[in-house]
Amino acid sequence: MPSYPPSFDDHVVTQPLPAQFEAFVDEHRRALNRCLDGLTEEQARRSLVASRTTLLGLVKHATFVERVWFDEAVTCRSRAELGLPERSEDSFVLDDEDTIATVQLAHREACEASRRATSALGLDDILHGNRRGPLPLRWVYLHVLRELAQHCGHADILREQIVAE
Repeated sequence: MPSYPPSFDDHVVTQPLPAQFEAFVDEHRRALNRCLDGLTEEQARRSLVASRTTLLGLVKHATFVERVWFDEAVTCRSRAELGLPERSEDSFVLDDEDTIATVQLAHREACEASRRATSALGLDDILHGNRRGPLPLRWVYLHVLRELAQHCGHADILREQIVAE
C-alpha cells in the first residue's frame, strides 16, 4: 500500500478551504525543515551548485519566506524593522552561528508565528505589507506553497547527492 502525504488524509479533504491551504503549506514546511535531519554540520553547509544554495541555506531562506509573507505582508513592518535582508537571495547567506539546530528552530518558530498571524484572517482578506502591493491571503498561500514545493525539490536532490557520497 502506498504512503500518501498528510494532505491526502480524508480529514483534510473534507475540511474548509483555509484548513486545506494550511495542511498543504504545513506539509511542505515540515518536509523542508526535516531535510537537515541526520546530517553533519559540514553536510548541511555543503555547496553542490554554483549558487548559494545549500541545505542549511534553503531552510534559512524558508524562514525568510515565512517572515516576508506572513509577517511583513500582514503587519506592514519593513524588512529592516524585522531584521530581514532586503534581497531574497541574501537570505541564503550563512553566518558562523548558523547551525542545523538554530536554523531548524528559527524556521519552526517562524512557521508557528505565520500560523498565528493568519489564524483570524480569511482567504479573501487583503494583505497590504508586501512590496508588490495589496494581495489576498489566498494568493499568498499559493505563492508560498509553490516556493516551498520548489525548495523541497531542491532539497531532495541536494540531500540525495550528499548522503550518497
